[in-house]
Amino acid sequence: MDIEPGQIASRRVHTGRIVNLDVDTVRFPDGSTGELEIFRHPGASAVVPFLSDPAGDDPQLLLIKQYRYAAGGYIYEIPAGRLDAGEDPAVCARRELEEETGCTAERVEKLTTIVTTPGFCDERIHLFMAVGLTMGETRHEHDEFLTVERVSLSQALEMVRRGDISDSKTVCGLLFAAGFRAGR
Repeated sequence: MDIEPGQIASRRVHTGRIVNLDVDTVRFPDGSTGELEIFRHPGASAVVPFLSDPAGDDPQLLLIKQYRYAAGGYIYEIPAGRLDAGEDPAVCARRELEEETGCTAERVEKLTTIVTTPGFCDERIHLFMAVGLTMGETRHEHDEFLTVERVSLSQALEMVRRGDISDSKTVCGLLFAAGFRAGR
């Protein structure tokens, strides 16, 4: 008899603005059961915004430098944000690009989807790259404190190598775009 692992029961212990916390009773692959605390997150989209042709010689892109309390200060990131209920990830990527950088994109291409912290959270971030940008006005949310910075792809990759960029979605997005789209 094969035992199918998965959820047996779930109990909500906290409902928050960004995440919810559940305690799930689960059946493990060996048939045993246990309780796991799981943060539920609606998912997000993030976008690597290229100012010039990604396949060109050392293309230019935009990074944001944003204050993140949980990270202990300012960190470099690519634009990103939470999915609204039922929202298409590509639509979210376009919205966040415009809100955080002021840019609209001629084209947004899917890169990949990552699981951020699978030990205790169900969040998935859909990674995109944007090309053909047109500059406009930012629309930051009241709790966003950020600046937009122009860097070359080689500078961004060096920032990853040095550890100046440590945000996981940004590291993955930059490395994926550089390795699979920009031919680095």
